Amino acid sequence: MGFEIHPEKICSVACNLTAEVRKFILKERAGFDARFIEKKGHNDLVSYVDKEAEKKIVSGLTGLVAGAGFITEEKTSFRKADRYNWIIDPLDGTTNFIHGLPCYCISIALLEDSTPVIGVVHELNADECFYSVKGGGTFLNGNKVGVSRIADLNDSLIATGFPYHDYSRMKSYMQVFDYCMRNTHGVRRLGSAAADLAYVACGRFEAFYEYGLNPWDVAAGALLVEEAGGRVTDFSEGDNYIFGTEILAANTFIHGQFSKIITEIFQAEGN
Repeated sequence: MGFEIHPEKICSVACNLTAEVRKFILKERAGFDARFIEKKGHNDLVSYVDKEAEKKIVSGLTGLVAGAGFITEEKTSFRKADRYNWIIDPLDGTTNFIHGLPCYCISIALLEDSTPVIGVVHELNADECFYSVKGGGTFLNGNKVGVSRIADLNDSLIATGFPYHDYSRMKSYMQVFDYCMRNTHGVRRLGSAAADLAYVACGRFEAFYEYGLNPWDVAAGALLVEEAGGRVTDFSEGDNYIFGTEILAANTFIHGQFSKIITEIFQAEGN
């Protein structure tokens, strides 16, 4: 990483920025009016809070890494650069936010080429800030964390996200879901992929899988899992999980077991 500023310093600035933007988001949540909801697509909601939060994040990061571009969910800034790009989700879990459910995050990642080198996920309600610099481990509010050591899928708690616009792979998805309900400690759906990945990184979940995702949903969280000692792939155990719309993240014991099941089910259905 050829930064003019030390990467740990850049990560610290990003963490502090999420703390400031958190204040804005929670203040707006206290008086939020559902009339401000907009639809970007089927079950894809947005509000002025997402957009204003994104503007604040982009402003705070601009100039921090020389020449870095921005890939943002709400498109308040989009200027992709050749080497470094910030990938931002200003409010991952917008539907939860709109309905007053307490699980939504700010997610910020810095990519060098296609590889995350800095990742920050701040769950706003619990005020838990997870962060990683590539090669430096994963931390939660200053304390180093790691993935679960549970070694059997039968003893695992699994996280997933329900498809909300792409239903083309639902049959296979539901077969995996059925398997997990019958053969694990259970399945949880929080409504924020960023939170799911952060919780894998700190050992609350053993694994997370989902398809139909975007880079801003997973880029930061994927680095958290990897730096916490876990493994992240697409469903075929390849490395196209940031831009490839599907992801499987787990501790190293569970990943192989779970990947085999997912691969067999999805390949059998031609997905």
